[in-house]
This record gives sequence, structure tokens and C-alpha cells, in this order.
Amino acid sequence: MRNWTNFEFESPLFLYGLLLIPILAVWFYISHKKSTPALRVTTVAGFKLKKSVLAQLKPLLYVLKLAAVALLIVALARPRNVAVSKKTKSNKGIDIVMAIDVSGSMLAKDLQPNRLEALKDVAKDFVSKRPNDRIGIVVYAGESFTQTPITSDKGIVTRTISDIEYGQIEDGTAIGMGLGSAINRLKDSKAKSKVIILLTDGVNTAGFIDPRTATELAKELNIKVYTIGIGTNGMAPFPYAKDRFGRLQYRRQKVEIDEDLLKHIASETSGQYFRATNNSKLQSIYDEINKLEKTKIEEFKYYNYQEEYRLYVLIALGLLLLEYVLRNTLFKSFI
Repeated sequence: MRNWTNFEFESPLFLYGLLLIPILAVWFYISHKKSTPALRVTTVAGFKLKKSVLAQLKPLLYVLKLAAVALLIVALARPRNVAVSKKTKSNKGIDIVMAIDVSGSMLAKDLQPNRLEALKDVAKDFVSKRPNDRIGIVVYAGESFTQTPITSDKGIVTRTISDIEYGQIEDGTAIGMGLGSAINRLKDSKAKSKVIILLTDGVNTAGFIDPRTATELAKELNIKVYTIGIGTNGMAPFPYAKDRFGRLQYRRQKVEIDEDLLKHIASETSGQYFRATNNSKLQSIYDEINKLEKTKIEEFKYYNYQEEYRLYVLIALGLLLLEYVLRNTLFKSFI
């Protein structure tokens, strides 16, 4: 079956010539009427004969000519099928590591259903929008580790984010450790652009790596760091204990985020600092980072043209030949 979506005319203006077809049809009809002799008599009783089938089919000759002319006009418009193949090439690859705070405070409910779950939804959406980049995941609390090395397999990255839970590692907030682990994932990267998205909801309280020292290392390695402080302004419901059924108990506490440190990290590495105070703001931050870090993609299109005008010409010539044969054989005595 023909795929009409790939069909086109190289010179479609010739198709206006088809407007001549009805004009020619009228002209043929008038010419035929004029060329038919007429005899006036008082009665036609003596002339009543059965009409010849061939005489009735004589207009078929004109139809064949008109069809041939129409096909030749279509052929002049150069009908053809176009097969388009595409090939994309990324000439500015970006390696991204997302360093995610998984401390107990990430269960605070100032974002819905809590900070950690809100982040996971936004992070998975961010990954889906980066089809041409490699992404890795680092999680940290009182210590840090690589959850997923840098990979181009977005399915693995998305599943890793979905599986992140509180309690995987010792509690605390080791921002320097999280940043250090992310840097370690990128230090041997050959990508033209290396980016860390560091998210935290607190103050550096653990770990043996000073965040400012890690920042200097990132700067030396030309790694850009975007920092995100997540949490509302003022008070928020934080988990502080579990009841006898294992359910978390919440109480309102002041939100404390070391914004000066996060701004310093971003500034020193040519990145930016963002504050996510609610779900929509968190989403807009990741959308903004997605726009700032664009992978340059080149798309190459290859066109393969299959000309079809020859078929129309052959059919037109066949119709003209048929008309010529019929006019000089079956219809010869009626012309």
C-alpha cells in the first residue's frame, strides 16, 4: 500500500494545467456535434434502425485522449516518493551527577508528600528530558556513596531514583562528602561539560571533607555545580520519633539551610544557587537547569527520491496508442 505521506510533486505548478481538461472536453463535444451531418425529413419512420454500439462508444476516443493529456500534465509535475532518514549527532556531551541528600530531615512535610518523594518525582522527570546525556546518582547523609555510576541508560537511572529511601546510610548531613563523591564520579570524564546538581535541606554537620575544600577541587576540574536548598521559609513539620506501630511522629521545627555555603559552592564553580520552598518551585528549578545546560544536537537528514513520472508517461503513451489503433480499426467507418 502506498504511503501518501511521503508522496510529493517537485513542480506542482504544472498541475494547474489540469484545468485545461474540462475546457478540452467541451471543445471535443462541440467539435463532435458540428462534424455530425444532419438531414431534415418530414418523417423518420423509414430510417429507424438499431443504433450501432460502436457509434455510441465513439466518445471513448476523446476520453482516451483527455486521459492521456491529464497523465502527461501530472508527469510534468514530477510525482515522486521521498524517503527521509535521520541521524542525530551530539557534539557537546554533558555528564551530570545528581548528589541527593537522604538525611532524616528530607522526610519533612513542607513539600508533598515529603521533601524526598517530591524530589524523586522531579528528578525522574529531569532525567527523561536529558536523552543525550550521561547521568549518575550519589546519595549522602552522614556519609555518602555512589548509587549509580554515570551511565547513558536512563532506565537504570530512573529506577535508582525510585529506589532511594531514608535509612540507607547513617543519618546526618555531610555536604562535603556528597560533593566529594560526585566530583570523584566526574574527575575522569571526557565530556566537554561536567555538571553536579547538589541538593540539601540542612547544614553541614557530618563527614570528614570540608565542603569548601571540595568546592576548590570542583573548580580545578572545571566542574559546574548547581546547588539547591530545599525547604520552606520559617517552620515545617519534621519527623522526630516513631510510635509503637513504627509510624513517624512529626513536630514543627525551624527550617535551617546553609544558604551562604550553597551560594559559595555555586559561585566558585560558575553554577547557580536555587531555593525550593514548595513542589512547583522545585519543578521550575530543575526545568531552569535543564534549559541552562543544553546539549547541542546536530540532525542530519538524508533524502532518497523515487521518481514516478515515467509510469505516468508510459500509461499516457499507452492510451494514445490505444486511441490510434481503435480510431483506425473499429471506429474507422464512424470517423
